[in-house]
Amino acid sequence: MGRINIKRVYELPAKTDGYRVLVDRLWPRGIKKEAAALDEWNKLLPPSSELRKWFNHIPERFNDFKKAYTKELLSHPEELQRLRAIAKRQNVTLLYSAKDTQMNQAVVLQQVLSKPR
Repeated sequence: MGRINIKRVYELPAKTDGYRVLVDRLWPRGIKKEAAALDEWNKLLPPSSELRKWFNHIPERFNDFKKAYTKELLSHPEELQRLRAIAKRQNVTLLYSAKDTQMNQAVVLQQVLSKPR
């Protein structure tokens, strides 16, 4: 059974990352596609553009962002289940570009994926 990890896309890939999934809506600045070493760029699960722009990485908005983003995520049950199935076979690393390592969409997505459905 694998684990669901999170990691900044700017960190070097590691063998322990397993299946690497970019969960940003926009391509990260300054990263070449080869250097990202992605298995997939998931465009269904990042926060909507409206929610991302509203949150704007303002810490006071994180709790409301988390609630709204969780609601968005739950509208894609098949996609969540697909990633959970991959995580049963190997590690999955959710990659994000935000500077804040505690308050970002990958943290929320990791929590949602870790809950059995």
